[in-house]
Amino acid sequence: MTEPGLEARAAQGATTAVALFCHGGTVASVEPPRERALSLVRMRAVEQFVSAAADDRGLTTCLLRYRVAGWNGVAADAHADVRWALDRIRAEYGDMPVVLVGHSMGGRAVLRAGGAPQVSAVCALAPWTPAGEPVSHLRGRTVTIMHGRGDRWVPAALSADFAVRAQEAGARVARFTIAGGHSMIRRAHVWHSFVRDVVLAGAGLEPMRPDVAAALERAGAASLAVDL
Repeated sequence: MTEPGLEARAAQGATTAVALFCHGGTVASVEPPRERALSLVRMRAVEQFVSAAADDRGLTTCLLRYRVAGWNGVAADAHADVRWALDRIRAEYGDMPVVLVGHSMGGRAVLRAGGAPQVSAVCALAPWTPAGEPVSHLRGRTVTIMHGRGDRWVPAALSADFAVRAQEAGARVARFTIAGGHSMIRRAHVWHSFVRDVVLAGAGLEPMRPDVAAALERAGAASLAVDL
C-alpha cells in the first residue's frame, strides 16, 4: 500500500460532522496491517456501532487503514497517516468538526493529531502513550480516555500519567477505567456506548453524557480515575 486507505460510511443526507476511527498496531513493522488483525476487526465493530447510531443525523464515519502496521520510532507512521486522513476529510467535506477515535497505537496517533484545527474532540481507548509523549498541543482540547484496569499489553498507568500531564498543559481531560484488558472484548457494549456518546457530543449532535461532562469539569489528578 503506497498510501493509507479511508473506508467511509456516508451519512444519510448532508454530512455535518465526521468521526475518524484509527485501529491499533505494533511497535515496529513495515508490513501492511493484516485484514483479520484483531485490532482492525475490533475498531471496525466500534465504527459500525457508532455509524448505526448516528448516520441519519449527519455523521459520516471513516475507518483509517494504515500503510504499515508499525509506529516505527521517529517515523511515527500511524500519526502521519492520521494527518493524511484529516487532509482528505477536509478536502472532501470542508471545514467541519472531526472527532478522532483511536485504540492502542491508534490512540497514540489521534492524541498526537488532536491539535489539528478541525478536531473537535479526541477519544483514546487503551492508548499507548510512552513517557514523554507530547501534550502541549492539546491545550484547550477535549480529551476522553478509557483504559482496562487489567491491560497487560499497554499498562493503564501510561494513560494515567498522560492524562495528568495533558490536564496540566491545559487540556480538558476525562479518564475512565474499566474491568478487562486491552482488546475491548470484555464488556464490549460499555466500550461501544462510551465511544458513541463521546462522538455524538464531540460532533455537536448531543450534550455530553453526565458522567463524562462531570469528569471534564473537575480539575486535579484525583479526577482522572473514574471507574465504569
